[in-house]
Amino acid sequence: MLRRPYYDIMKKENILLWGLAALSAVLMSVPFLLPNTGFLALIGLVPLLCMDRIATYSGKKHVWRYHYSAFVLWNAFTTFWVCNATMGGGLFAIFANALQMSLIFGLFRLSKKKFTGSLPYIFLMVIWIAWERFYFDAEISWPWLVMGNSFAQSTWAVQWYEYTGTLGGSLWIWACNLGLFGLMVSLSDGKWHSFNWKAKTAVITGICTVLILPFILSAVIGNRYKNAMNEGEQLEVLIIQPNIDPYNKFQAMSQEDQNARLTAAAEENLSDRKGDTTATPLLVLAPETFTPDIITNDVTSSPSWQTFVSFLREYPNVNLLFGASSRTYIESDDAPSHTARKVMDGLWSESHNSALMTDGSGRTEIFHKNKLVVAVEKTPYPALFCPIDDKLGGVMGRCVGDGEVKIMNVRADNSKDIPVGCAICYESVYGEYYTEYIKKGARAMTIITNDAWWGDTPGYRQHLSYASLRAIETRRAIARCANTGISAIISPSGEILQPTPWWKPAVIKSHIPLRDDLTFFVRHGDIIGRICNFVFWLLLLALGVRFLAKKD
Repeated sequence: MLRRPYYDIMKKENILLWGLAALSAVLMSVPFLLPNTGFLALIGLVPLLCMDRIATYSGKKHVWRYHYSAFVLWNAFTTFWVCNATMGGGLFAIFANALQMSLIFGLFRLSKKKFTGSLPYIFLMVIWIAWERFYFDAEISWPWLVMGNSFAQSTWAVQWYEYTGTLGGSLWIWACNLGLFGLMVSLSDGKWHSFNWKAKTAVITGICTVLILPFILSAVIGNRYKNAMNEGEQLEVLIIQPNIDPYNKFQAMSQEDQNARLTAAAEENLSDRKGDTTATPLLVLAPETFTPDIITNDVTSSPSWQTFVSFLREYPNVNLLFGASSRTYIESDDAPSHTARKVMDGLWSESHNSALMTDGSGRTEIFHKNKLVVAVEKTPYPALFCPIDDKLGGVMGRCVGDGEVKIMNVRADNSKDIPVGCAICYESVYGEYYTEYIKKGARAMTIITNDAWWGDTPGYRQHLSYASLRAIETRRAIARCANTGISAIISPSGEILQPTPWWKPAVIKSHIPLRDDLTFFVRHGDIIGRICNFVFWLLLLALGVRFLAKKD
């Protein structure tokens, strides 16, 4: 009977720890699911930090169960929709991404054995942001839940991303959470009462500044781009959303019929331009992987290309940008690369996810997507995994990118070429990579995508919202074409204009501004990520030295 109170206390403590972990997961997930809730991320990590503190002071063992579970829930709540496209890939993304987050938190807990005061929490912040930066360039990359993305549907709060990029949002989130947690600790420990009024004023002022100042700066900066959509030169765009089920693309409709659907929608909206050689340039957009019949070293043999060029001959100064699952054929006795697949003896093929720009003259520019979805499009570490994949029958994707971004040109007889960038689907998640289009001269941006693989889930809405962050970081308007939606025009301030409905054919005819200015983030890149990476290595070295140092 005497042991009963102990078990009751332990049971209540376990409930508290699990509850705090779950609360943190919910608070961090909501901004990815509901518009205008990004502010919740500013307090979303406090329950997790409280869980850690309680577990530490109570001598709790196996604390990893709580923080790993919190990260699994966060990943599951926000990215469960990946399972609609690939169950195995979706589960791997959830549990493996959560594991990396949990390892970071575990390293923070380890650092508390040697670091004192606020240093372990600074270590946690910088290692997390350094990991996010690394994730953008990793061979197996899934940066969907970078903390700064919490404001993708609350862009009114982060207009200053044009200076810091998305990792500036991650820094803000950590600073607010750690500041509030520190205040709670000082109150619970009674230290607050030992502060004089000057110290208390400084603490409150500091926390309020970190919480509120970014909102004020965002309002001031955002006001500069209030009329950006109507300023300067304009490019007319026609975005065609054909709405073709990717899972039933060829069974339900031949490529010839799909091409006819596209040209019919274009013809209906270009009737006033037919034969008009004096018309201003116009860009027609079709979605990612619209056609599978492009051979990159023999483009003119493609029936789809022939159809489009023939159609465009009647519309001077109209350019078409469309997506294609393309191939490059290579004659070689031996495999020319790890990613090449054998077609027959002496002939191999490389696959690409491509964007092509063409017009009535047959002039064609092509760009291959670089940021490829792991497993679906890309076999990571090909020298190691491609031979294994061959033995499994070739189940993984092996697309090959260009290695760097390429600019495409909207051409017209009566004006100069207009350089535009085309981010293909997943590439719009990578902020610093995306700036390369602007550095190479893109005056406006396009995004072509096919988000129907995930079904009617938060996935396609999250993907759309990330484009708003890219618009803010670069201050380039975006014409976004999605096969089944949501297609839209996105302003330089990240505002989503003329969004189309989900899973319905639609057309947008509009104008986007052409800009030449370069933001601080475009010119200097991810400074916050680089600084955090540098500080992380310094602190990791210091931690290693302290563990190796002899005890007195």
